[in-house]
Amino acid sequence: MIDIDLADYLNEDYFIPDVEASSQEELLQKMVAVLVDSGKIKSSSIVLQTLLTRESLGSTAIGRGIAIPHCRTLAVAEVFIVAALSQKGVEYNAPDKKKVHLIFLILAPPQEKANIYLPILGKLVERLRDAKKRKTLMNANDFRSFIQAIQEV
Repeated sequence: MIDIDLADYLNEDYFIPDVEASSQEELLQKMVAVLVDSGKIKSSSIVLQTLLTRESLGSTAIGRGIAIPHCRTLAVAEVFIVAALSQKGVEYNAPDKKKVHLIFLILAPPQEKANIYLPILGKLVERLRDAKKRKTLMNANDFRSFIQAIQEV
């Protein structure tokens, strides 16, 4: 198994401390816009459509207030994670019917040498199982405290 340090893929430029969105689509738009604004992707429309198509196959909300939307796309040359917190929560078709508050958007190219897309996804799910860790992440008021919380085992 590949040893993944999530901090290597989280970046303050791709962190939204309190995203406000009235829908799943608006949430995804705002998260993808972070990568457009940073110049990492040229257009949000293809990425957004790919994400929405992925969601139509089954929600990437995993319950307990967490969603991990993800897809492979030619729009990126490397793996990117956009992390967002939502104090109000966003309706996201979660299996437990609860709003999501912790959102990790993962974009990866169709093929990547390191093949870390799925290990990153797995590591996030593993880290977010713990209720105390989820609460600590939700209470993070800046990127530094967010990273510190995600790295704690």
